[in-house]
Amino acid sequence: MRNLPDYDSPSAINAFLRERGLAVRKRFGQNFLIRRGAREKLTDALAPPEGCLVWEIGAGLGAMTSILLDRGARVKAFEIDRGFCGILTELFSDSKNFSLVEGDALETWKGEGGAEFLAGNLPYNIAARLMGAFIEGGLFFRRMALTVQREVARRMVAKPGSPDYSSFSVLCSSVYTVKPIIVLKGDCFYPAPNVDSEGLCLELKDEACRKRYTPFFYRMVRALFASRRKTLKNNLLTFIKSRTPGDGRESGELCAGLLQTAGLPPAERAENLACEDFLRLSNVLTRCSLS
Repeated sequence: MRNLPDYDSPSAINAFLRERGLAVRKRFGQNFLIRRGAREKLTDALAPPEGCLVWEIGAGLGAMTSILLDRGARVKAFEIDRGFCGILTELFSDSKNFSLVEGDALETWKGEGGAEFLAGNLPYNIAARLMGAFIEGGLFFRRMALTVQREVARRMVAKPGSPDYSSFSVLCSSVYTVKPIIVLKGDCFYPAPNVDSEGLCLELKDEACRKRYTPFFYRMVRALFASRRKTLKNNLLTFIKSRTPGDGRESGELCAGLLQTAGLPPAERAENLACEDFLRLSNVLTRCSLS
């Protein structure tokens, strides 16, 4: 690795960028984590064994990249900003353990195989979309250490009955155990955002558990959360009507029977159901050829 900038100094980061005719670009959600201790804590939680492959989403200027490489990991960095891609190449291309994928990670990950570990400081506007794409696309990581805005973190760890519980909560908890690592106030970043962030560790559940969840399961869950104020029966009825012919009475009777078979109260709301409840209903719908 060549001479690295002082990743904990906003003035040093600014000077480093100015020398190369670059600047922070807000549209890419670029906020650099300027606390070495926080970066170390995230890396400790990821705990990648020496020689393993780590995907790093949004590598930026390489602050986390350098720590991962120092610990003996092989790093495949994903970066959308062309200027930052040039910096990453400048700093790390002489390392045999470094490779770079240029472009939007929401698209470029599809041709890159996979890895056991994932690190990333994910901008608000892509965090949920990227997680959804990975899980529903069948790409799983043994462990992830992610930094996301606290609003997203609350949704990822939310339990049934809480205001933050959503289809995204079910998506994450279906195949991962999600644990908080560290709360990061705005001044832990440069430029400082107006919101706090949180570091999370996601541990992959076993294969037998993962295989229970199908693409149909996730489509059904999203449909049942589509109108949060509606009952489970009403949301399920809309979902069934979109998939079956017949008049409203037939669909209503079918809906009531499916819920009864799954052991779910028709007046309940999706926000109060656990992952296992959704799975039970999904299995019932599948047996009735509605998947």
